[in-house]
Amino acid sequence: MGEPLRVGLVGAGKISRAYLDTLPRLPGLRLTAVTDLNRARAEAAAKTAEAAAKTAEAAAKSAESAARGARGVAVAASAEELVAREDVDAVLNLTIPAAHAEVALAALAAGRHVYGEKPLSGTREEADAIMGAAQRAGLRVGCAPDTVLGPGTQTARKAVDDGLIGTPVAATAFMTTAGHEAWHPDPEFYYRPGGGPLLDMGPYYLSALVHLLGPVVRVTGAASRPRAQRSIGSGPRAGERFAVEVDTHVTGVLEHRGGALTTLLMSFDVHAARLPRIEVHGSEGSLSVPDPNTFDGPVELWRGGAWEPLAPSAGYAGSARGYGLADLALALEAGRPHRASAELARHVLDVMLTLLDAARERTSLPVGTTCSRPEPVPFVGELSASAGHG
Repeated sequence: MGEPLRVGLVGAGKISRAYLDTLPRLPGLRLTAVTDLNRARAEAAAKTAEAAAKTAEAAAKSAESAARGARGVAVAASAEELVAREDVDAVLNLTIPAAHAEVALAALAAGRHVYGEKPLSGTREEADAIMGAAQRAGLRVGCAPDTVLGPGTQTARKAVDDGLIGTPVAATAFMTTAGHEAWHPDPEFYYRPGGGPLLDMGPYYLSALVHLLGPVVRVTGAASRPRAQRSIGSGPRAGERFAVEVDTHVTGVLEHRGGALTTLLMSFDVHAARLPRIEVHGSEGSLSVPDPNTFDGPVELWRGGAWEPLAPSAGYAGSARGYGLADLALALEAGRPHRASAELARHVLDVMLTLLDAARERTSLPVGTTCSRPEPVPFVGELSASAGHG
């Protein structure tokens, strides 16, 4: 491999720990800097990253891995300072959804590649601005989720592509919870514009559905907001009430380009359920797909009268948060498209916003964007410098 992609992390909140634990062992990446509005949190993240790097260095089997893990992590005073650093090639954007576009555009303006948490942005206009800026600058933009690159979704995709269920006819996708305020100490952003169950969790499910069935051409939707206020259930602010500004129960039907119809339910208003995460039904059988918020999970095929487990046959084994960024780095070197792409993320965002528009208008609406179905991930072990180029 060539020199690793030097990564600057913006936003050291709750999700950052998952990335900090993974990045030191991924090929083609080296974390060089971190920043957060709360400097103490940024300093803690830098120490966590350095400790994880030392662990990776101790376990390294190659000089390249050891060299990658031996460097320190700088703490930048601001996002503006971080994107301007000469030792940053790519920005890992882990800010709250409302700041995704601002940070991404600043990074692109500074000549940095971007990989961010979902959603790509809060509006179609912001997404188009990000895509346009990246194209003009010749830079890459990637976006979570990368969970769909793991063996769970990829094994299911291979089963569909191999014709094990015949022609896909329909799918179901269900995400139900009573809400995030029970466990998150600062949950308000989940209930403000840019939040809600669809924009929060929908990217996992819709990205998986595009991998499985292709892009969406039309949606029909309905939505509700049963409670005007919610109460924080944990942390120092427990008991505080806050306003709900978005719909918290969203349901709809998605028409995929290939003709399959998906029934979708995303809710922060369900206390308990026994619904499957994703199922795909075809002309010759059915497929049970694991939770797309995870990288692994059981894949089961029904064909001939019984459910049977499928052994993992595709995807990055041992994957975790950050594999999408590593895939981007490998794609840069190989000159191929990366899989967790802004193109896919923009289409997923458009599907979600169009579904919310259809719910408000009580109708069905065409989806204005499309995307290429990402290339499947061949079955490989732990991502390494020689793996995942397919």
